Amino acid sequence: MNYTFQFGEILANSDLLLRGLKLTILLFAIAFSGALVCGLFIGLARGSALRVPNLIATAYIEIFRNTPVLVQLIWFYYALPALSGWQPSAFTAAALGLFLNTSAYCAEIWRAGLQSLPAGQWEAGRAIGMSEWQLLRRVAVPQAFSRMVPAFTNRGVELAKMTSIASTITVQELMYEAKMLSTQTFLPLETFTIVAVIYFVLIYPGTLAAYALERRLNSKGA
Repeated sequence: MNYTFQFGEILANSDLLLRGLKLTILLFAIAFSGALVCGLFIGLARGSALRVPNLIATAYIEIFRNTPVLVQLIWFYYALPALSGWQPSAFTAAALGLFLNTSAYCAEIWRAGLQSLPAGQWEAGRAIGMSEWQLLRRVAVPQAFSRMVPAFTNRGVELAKMTSIASTITVQELMYEAKMLSTQTFLPLETFTIVAVIYFVLIYPGTLAAYALERRLNSKGA
């Protein structure tokens, strides 16, 4: 192997990658925080005994979980304007697509976590006069959350990696800037090696923090 790596030129243009990284982090933060909150309400509807909310939530979840996220992003960017007359920016379309896709998965995590609690927990809360919202906030979510941390961690990791798909609709996040830089420098191997390291450094600490949080919650519940 006679190939000589030339990381110097890529590092000299690191400001481009950092600019893309900032947008990647922003895209992740918007999509994941929104999905956690929205997923809770969709999960409650999915587990509801009421037929209409259950059907709507089920349809939502199955549509977004069983179609490729790339197709969803392209649909929001190119098809939605034709149907609604509203042209979202590339960033808005990407954030919307990633948020809706991730909220479908988070909804199932919430549903499974809350339904894993013993029925006696719900019955005891109702017996002392708690409303459904009080039961959810004071009893169900605190007890079930530690069980859901691993699943939410996996979903967050997947979302962090999925943000790279936004480059296909010209969102100038990390992968988009990397493609531009590799084209300008003719050094794709070096460019994407550095990008891989950046993604690892970005994602792995979050995984470790989630493991630590899970152990702490489990120790409290013991």
